[in-house]
Amino acid sequence: MTSLPPSASVATQTTGGKLCAPSALRNAPVITALLRDVAPPAGRALEIASGTGQHITALAAAIPQISWHPSEIAADRIASIDAYAAEAALDNLHPAQVLDASQSGWSTEHRPYDMIYMGNLLHLISQVAASTLLSEAAKALTPTGTFVVYGPFMRSGQLTSEGDAKFHAELHAADPTIGYKDDQWVKQMLTHAGLAAIVVQDMPANNLAFIAQRELS
Repeated sequence: MTSLPPSASVATQTTGGKLCAPSALRNAPVITALLRDVAPPAGRALEIASGTGQHITALAAAIPQISWHPSEIAADRIASIDAYAAEAALDNLHPAQVLDASQSGWSTEHRPYDMIYMGNLLHLISQVAASTLLSEAAKALTPTGTFVVYGPFMRSGQLTSEGDAKFHAELHAADPTIGYKDDQWVKQMLTHAGLAAIVVQDMPANNLAFIAQRELS
């Protein structure tokens, strides 16, 4: 099992089973704006590793034409997601499903999604797990689907801020197999998975967003 430092998973219990992550409060507006710009006019979207549920609740409210499907592996996170969903009472927000997206084969068990979003996860898992996740997510897309990956990354092998260097060191100390992935490696993995149309967008707080689709003829 992956070991994480305390700085990697900060969430506090509130009411009704809900967890609150300060980072989710900070970056939810940015992520919502990003996905609003790239979302299809209709369809189904999967969020991999939905965490507390704060993001996907905001996304479902802001992008109502999409049917949103949260996923997680931790029981307390699933309870939190469902608590936020119950409170929001949005017709386009479905109950959380158990999904370990780093396991091979999960894409075959799902109807294809028109959009898949994953945020702030790749640095918390090993490179082998990340490779599997990216490959399986590409397989789980419709032919015109969009895969959006958001989070902190190295740029051409370099950590570009003191905060990123400190956090990467904390991750690596807790588990030598995890830590920041390189932006060029992510692009290579997405291309290898058949997603040749890739836009890399600078985001606030030194994050990046990869917006990937298959090359359309």
